[in-house]
Parts: sequence; structure tokens; C-alpha cells
Amino acid sequence: MDELRQKVWDGRRIDRAEALELYALPLAELGFLADRRRQLAKAGDFGGRGNEIVTYQVDRNINYTNVCNVYCKFCAFYRTEKDDDSYVITPEEIDLKIEETLELGGTQILMQGGHHPKLTKQWYLDLLSHIKGKYPQINIHGFSPSEFIHFRDVFGEPLERIIGDFVQAGLGSIPGGGGEILVDRVRQRIAPLKAMSDEWLEVMDVAHRLGLSSSATMMFGHVETLEERVEHLDRLRVQQDRSKGFTAFIGWTFQAEHTRLKAEPVGSHEYLRTQALARIYLDNFVNVQSSWVTQGLEIGQVALKFGANDLGSIMIEENVVSQAGTTFRMSVADMRRLIEDLGYEARQRDNWYRLLN
Repeated sequence: MDELRQKVWDGRRIDRAEALELYALPLAELGFLADRRRQLAKAGDFGGRGNEIVTYQVDRNINYTNVCNVYCKFCAFYRTEKDDDSYVITPEEIDLKIEETLELGGTQILMQGGHHPKLTKQWYLDLLSHIKGKYPQINIHGFSPSEFIHFRDVFGEPLERIIGDFVQAGLGSIPGGGGEILVDRVRQRIAPLKAMSDEWLEVMDVAHRLGLSSSATMMFGHVETLEERVEHLDRLRVQQDRSKGFTAFIGWTFQAEHTRLKAEPVGSHEYLRTQALARIYLDNFVNVQSSWVTQGLEIGQVALKFGANDLGSIMIEENVVSQAGTTFRMSVADMRRLIEDLGYEARQRDNWYRLLN
């Protein structure tokens, strides 16, 4: 283990077996090693000031529909078309949300929705064109890989054409939602009708080749094993080696309330341990984002000492996690205070981790 600690300290790549060894370390020691890897990853950023700065973003989640036909067991957000509270957003509604975002200093909307079986390709292109034409300063960070697989199947077109047409209409980047655990055994248990692991990665590969960047995610603490968490990280690392298009890794824990998935949620201790391991294993990711949305403000702050260099977004609006019973909120003042109390400089960023102030 002394040799493995030195390997981590030096910034060298570890393998899956070594990751399992590291996971067994005392939490504080694993966090210390993860912080070292954060320092190595960020040393050259922002004119050499990367280790002095922690970033945050001001954006808004807009869920354009809650109608979905994949019925994920871990999701409390989806509805069927017959439900009284199902909806599809209107242009007027999205305009109001974007204008409020701009008034709060926002630069991006994160737009995702259910797998609606009846929305056409033209509906999506018209929505993107409307937003980009009216609000050109807003980045549209939209449509997770599982949505694109749904589009491929419904529209009957190849991914390259769909993503290319979406970009031409205004899409700026892709969120990593729907990653869950990139192991088909797990996906078959929690979301059997959703994109499988290779399909999720295929969307990312195509998007990166077309010049789009994306985030990468992991939702853990349900039916997966530790070995499967490491397999998920390994698949992300392999894809990043290939296409170099992931801007950041974001991990969060399963939130159980109002869902059909029978699993005992894990606590903050395991969240911090898993994030720290992810920072060490994902040696080709520059940025790791803390998940205060699921962990709360205090643990979100602590996560900045467990490999994270970014506190994420103030989340002007969040509908999916809150439907599962977790409703933490944060203002820009809160975010800056949490960062500065640790001795870092708080700076707002855009989707590509460029500083805005």
C-alpha cells in the first residue's frame, strides 16, 4: 500500500484492483490523496492559479416534459400521458424561465426531459431555434444520451444526423444525465427500457467527434457493487482517452423517496469516499464537481477537500431530485461563502470552465 500511495501522490494511473485497495483506506487519508490529485489536475489552469480558485455556475434546469415511457425505478419525476399533472412546456413558459435566469446572472439552461413518445424531431428543432434566436447569449446544455437514443429510435435517423441537426438549431453541449452505472447488469435492474451502457457511451463518442463537450455522471448507492462503480469509472476513463470531450465528472447518491427502487440509500461518508476515488481514478478529467444538491451545503463544501474543484450550480430550478425528497437550495452568496471559508477564491464559470468574473 505504501507503493500505491506513492503512485497516487505522483499522479500515475491506477488500475481497477488498486482502486479497490484505495477504497479501503481511512476516509481522511483517501480524501488527502484525492486532494493531491485535484492539485495536480488543476495546477496549470487559470494562468497557474488553478489551485487557488474554486468555480461555480449560475444556470437553470428546465425539464421540458415529464412524460416518459421508460419508467425508471429510481425516478419519482416521470408521468404518463394520461396523468393529470403531465405536461409539455410551451415557448411562453420557457421564455419566462430564461428571462429570470438572465436576471440572476445565469449563462446556461440545462434542458432535459422524459422520453416522450409523440414529440417530433421538428418540435425539438423549433424549440432550440426559438431559444437560440431569442436568447443567443444562453448556452443550451441539453438532452442526455438516453434521450438521444430515444430520438434515434423514434425518428429513425442515425445519431450523427440528429446531433448535427440539433447543433445547427442551437444545441451547445450535452449533459451526462442517464449515466447511472455503466454496467448492463445494473441498468437492467433499475431501468431496463433505457439506453444500455454501450449506447450511452456511443452518444458521447459521436457528440465529442462532432465537437460538442459533455459532462459525465454517476448515480450510485443502490443495487451496484463497489466493483461495478469502478467499472463505471473505467469506462468513462477509456472514453475520455479516446475522445477527450468530457469537461467534468459529477457523482451523486441515489435519493429514494417516492421511487419504486427498493434500495437503502448511502450516506455522506460513502459519497465522499466514492468521489475521492473517482478523482484519483479519472486521471484524464480536469474537473470534478461536488454534489451539494443531494448532500446538502455542508457536505458539498467538505467535498471540496475530497477531490472536487467546482461547487456546481446554484440550480435556480431543480425538479427531478426534489421529486425524490431532497430539496436543498443555494444562492450565489451561499456558494461564494462556502468556497471562501475554505480559503479559496470563488469565481463564476461557464460550461467550458472559462472564468466569467
